Amino acid sequence: MVIVSHPDRAARKDVVEVLACSSQRAGRPASSAEILLDQADGLSWPTLCKCDVIYAAPRAELSNRRGAVTEQRRAHLVRTMIEAHGWAAVL
Repeated sequence: MVIVSHPDRAARKDVVEVLACSSQRAGRPASSAEILLDQADGLSWPTLCKCDVIYAAPRAELSNRRGAVTEQRRAHLVRTMIEAHGWAAVL
């Protein structure tokens, strides 16, 4: 999972917003609603992150931090979330 809540919220609230990522090695290219994260982001292998669904998760249940999405991919992640949800039309 990738936490997408604002860092202030992630630090002090019991529930945070997350994106689901596959736990399997990516065996295909990312779809238009996904991004590919990899070792540069602290993961063990290329992993698909689904940007079209935002989940609410109890912060206490999130453990085993593996890394952080790189600055460059954060921008790509946000753009992909905006496109996957159709929010670009209202910006």
